[in-house]
Amino acid sequence: MTAVFRHEVRLLFSGLTAYVYGAFSLLAVAIYMMYYNLTIGYANFEYALAGASFAFLIMIPIITMRIIAEEKKQKTDQLLYSLPISTTQIVAGKFLAVFVTSVIPLCIVTVYPLILQNYGNLYLPTAFGTLFGYIMLAAALLSIGIFISSITESQAMAAGICFAAMVLNYYMVTLAEYATSSAYGSLVAILIMEFIMAFLIKHMTGNDFMAQGIGGAAMVGTVALYIYRSELFEGLFPTILENISVYERFYEFVDGIFDYTHVVYFLSVIVFFLFLTVQSLEKRRYN
Repeated sequence: MTAVFRHEVRLLFSGLTAYVYGAFSLLAVAIYMMYYNLTIGYANFEYALAGASFAFLIMIPIITMRIIAEEKKQKTDQLLYSLPISTTQIVAGKFLAVFVTSVIPLCIVTVYPLILQNYGNLYLPTAFGTLFGYIMLAAALLSIGIFISSITESQAMAAGICFAAMVLNYYMVTLAEYATSSAYGSLVAILIMEFIMAFLIKHMTGNDFMAQGIGGAAMVGTVALYIYRSELFEGLFPTILENISVYERFYEFVDGIFDYTHVVYFLSVIVFFLFLTVQSLEKRRYN
């Protein structure tokens, strides 16, 4: 894993990727800090981080689009499979490389609240708590980007799909406000989500029986529950969208709420998408 980590870090810093990511990250925080803290005069550094999180829509595709897709295109991933390490260690090494690269610029950002404190009543616990949430948000989105990079050989396609996924995550709560709250509408939406889940299982494992079995069982169970207790589906789909939004969890940190369940949620998202990445690579490995 260490060898993969060093290799990926060297690749990121030998080109422009790490420097573009770092510059864009610092620029985004600086712009929003200038607006909220220096222009308007808010003594809340967390507002700057909340605004800068919008930049992840562009930054995450930039740093993750080639991490696996390019290796698959160049067939150099076959060399990774020949190494005396597991696929899990390969994925972990790549994730740690992009994560460390994304955290390096934030080491500079940690100085900003200390500077602003000299010019106002800045509450440091909330500022640094939000910075921690900002890092966890970045880690969760990076894991999603790595998974997307693992399912295609095209960097452009990986970047495009990743950008769409980031936009969906960012506007998830807004979509929840417009999503149907009727019981029947929630039923249809959940069935579509279960169909997508079955498709992902088929893509990850290549096992039609498993995908059809799990997807079919989930759909039958959902329909049966709807027939028995349809009132449970009232407003269920908007609630699901709000609960799975990674940005909504981050905004809790911005509001000064440090809830350990949010940390567990971010860690769960990271583990889940890295697990899917491992399954994607394992399928290609044995094919």
